[in-house]
Order: sequence, then C-alpha cells, then structure tokens
Amino acid sequence: MTAELDRLLAEIRACRVCAEHLPLGPRPVIRGRATARILIASQAPGTRVHASGLSFDDASGDRLRAWLGIDRDTFYDEARIAIAPMGFCYPGRLPRGGDAPPRPECAPLWQPRVATAFARIELVLLIGGWAQAWHLGDRVRSTLTETVAAWRDYLPRHFPLPHPSWRNTGWLNRNPWFAAEALPELRRRVATLLAGASVDERR
Repeated sequence: MTAELDRLLAEIRACRVCAEHLPLGPRPVIRGRATARILIASQAPGTRVHASGLSFDDASGDRLRAWLGIDRDTFYDEARIAIAPMGFCYPGRLPRGGDAPPRPECAPLWQPRVATAFARIELVLLIGGWAQAWHLGDRVRSTLTETVAAWRDYLPRHFPLPHPSWRNTGWLNRNPWFAAEALPELRRRVATLLAGASVDERR
C-alpha cells in the first residue's frame, strides 16, 4: 500500500486539471503516510497554506490543534495523521469576501482513490460543510450546525466539525455544547488512536 499511496500523492501533486481557474496557479496540498489512522478532511488551502505548502499552517491550524489536544509536531506526523482537503489547491476569493469553495473537479477525480490508498484510517474528521457533504452523502443534515450537533450519529468512522477559522468564533460562542460535549470526546478518540489502541465504543 505504501508504493500505491506514493504514486497517488505524486499524481495529485502534479495535477493541473483546474489550472486555468486558479488565481495563484496550482499547488496541490495533501499529506499522510499509509500508516495514518486519522484523516483530516478539510475544505481547501488558503493563501498562507498555498505559499508554504503546509496544511493548516495558520491561526485556524492553531485552533484545530487545540481542539484535538495535540501539539504541532504530533499534528504534522504523517505516519499518524493524514490531511486531504476536498480541493487540493487554493480556489481564490468570493466577490463579497471569504475563500471560494473547492473546485468541483477535484473531489470526484481524487477522493475515491484517496480513501482507498489510506487504508488504515479509522477516524475521519470532517471540517466544514464541503467535507461533510462529500463524506456523509445523504446522511448530512440540512445545516452545518445540525450536522455537527449530531456528531454522535456518525461515530465511530466520522466526526463532523465546524471550520476552526476565526470567522467561526461567533458560532462557537452561540453553541457552547460543542466545547462542553463534542471536544472532550474528540480528544479522547484522537488520543486513543494516536497511542495505537482501539476506541472503546461503550463510552
């Protein structure tokens, strides 16, 4: 599986399918090794990640690491944590501000192969509505808040999360149950998998 994953990652990083639509040009960002047991399915890189080539190399990454209860070195340990956004390249900005959605060509082209290549994944963290819609299909609720609030229904495979952007600080303040109920269970599951054990579903 290691050789298969290496070939796939090389193909993704060489992809130019959406080049004409990308304001900063293509720079596919994906990371992980065949041994990873946790997959972070996010939306698409921002400008800072496009520049560095390092997923979540920004303030939202700091918040996400705090949610997971892990440090930066653990977060970027590709042998344990893989990161595969719905769009691998920075998609540009919307006319009224905020990043544009992932390019629609990307997920259908690559995500089925990503799922096959990362064969040891046991927990997929679904960050934002685009990742939730792709991975949950008709199980997704009508709003992101409803989907995240129903996080227990998607275990043990999936754990839906809001985006950790500063823009969602208001959402976090309006939904205190997320920090009180969802985050402790998220941290428990992440810590268990990182330690090499299986998550106890009885808890």
